[in-house]
Amino acid sequence: MQKIFAYLREKVYLCSKFMKISFHTLGCKLNFAESSALGKALLERGHIRALRGEQADICVINTCTVTDTADHKDRQLIHRIRRENPNAVLIVTGCYAQLKPDEIAHIEGVDYVLGQNEKFHLPEFIEQIEQSAVSHQTSAVFTSQIREIDDFHGAYSKDDRTRCFLKVQDGCNYFCSYCTIPLARGKSRNPSISSVVAQAREAINGGAKEIILTGVNIGDFGRSTDERFIDLLRALDEIESAEFRIRISSCEPNLLSDEIIDFVAHSRHFAPHFHIPLQSGSNEILKIMGRRYTRELFAERVAHIKAVMPHAFIGVDCMVGVRGETEACWQDYVDFIESLPVSQLHVFTYSERANTRMLDMDLVVVPQKERERRSKELHAISARKTEQFYREHQGQKATVLWESKKDGGLMYGFTENYIKVSCPYDRAKINTFERIIVRHQD
Repeated sequence: MQKIFAYLREKVYLCSKFMKISFHTLGCKLNFAESSALGKALLERGHIRALRGEQADICVINTCTVTDTADHKDRQLIHRIRRENPNAVLIVTGCYAQLKPDEIAHIEGVDYVLGQNEKFHLPEFIEQIEQSAVSHQTSAVFTSQIREIDDFHGAYSKDDRTRCFLKVQDGCNYFCSYCTIPLARGKSRNPSISSVVAQAREAINGGAKEIILTGVNIGDFGRSTDERFIDLLRALDEIESAEFRIRISSCEPNLLSDEIIDFVAHSRHFAPHFHIPLQSGSNEILKIMGRRYTRELFAERVAHIKAVMPHAFIGVDCMVGVRGETEACWQDYVDFIESLPVSQLHVFTYSERANTRMLDMDLVVVPQKERERRSKELHAISARKTEQFYREHQGQKATVLWESKKDGGLMYGFTENYIKVSCPYDRAKINTFERIIVRHQD
């Protein structure tokens, strides 16, 4: 931070007034949690959020870089925000900013590029910016060697009082052959169980009825503190409070132990809802990817969940079109997916990422049109599986948490096992639980 402040002292005056600030976030739940935490810190210092359609003094864009499509969306958003806020200070941060800061610095209108660690000093940074002193002609870039960072910055989102995304882990040590996330997020690290529980209590006391545990590789929780993920879950389940529930976001199959599954099945607060990365249903491709499990282990995890929680919703991350994915591997993949009693697929199309090991392998390259076709095929399978899951639960009792969004006279909510339901809009129901009979939603 010293080099940032030294630069600002040379280039700008100290801020003489409170700023109107707008946040724009792309990517994962973790990004949204971090943007929310940064926004809260700025509000506590007296700054205010710019209203929708209102000109902001400072615009902060928190980016994603998981695919080429994500990079493209980042650039589109940067251009749009600059057009809509021609006089604002434009700050770009997040994963894209960490991996490709110079590329962003050459985008017209970007004033500052802050890496992943630097963004957590955004409140102090903004306090030293004087809007009128920024020319928009050149960009200042501040990044760190992310793999050397040990700091963990806690965060949870408060933008939606019904649902709260609680950050419990950051970074990844896996270095799968296709993935740049360890380069963008750094090493695996986490806070203490006690600090996570304290943040969860704060969110619940603030009105949150649903806590979603999020991170880059949350099953790896405990690496920094010599604790275990299962112990975190037990501590959270012991929170004494009004009715609330907890969901576990994406957890690697090799880290989602039977102990964790059995605990969720008999817990007080944890929802019967799992999201498990598969990425490929071919063992040959899993090996090329550097994944730490086989499809047989994945199938065992799904079978165990269904054995102890037949009503559980299971979402699955799937990647299509990676290098080496021959037609035989693809058919093997599809057959495996079809055989699984899962509820939904989250499908990603592979895109080549710089500085990944897969680019150095002598592998078959899947044409872009074929990648798109395979993506459509998995999306179709996903739609069928979700429809089947919904139909299996028609007429069953469930507990829905109603949300605030109004759409055509209706309001929506999700049951504990993630079935989306609706009813006529009733403001009094917002952020409340209701016991219902599940009916088919067209």
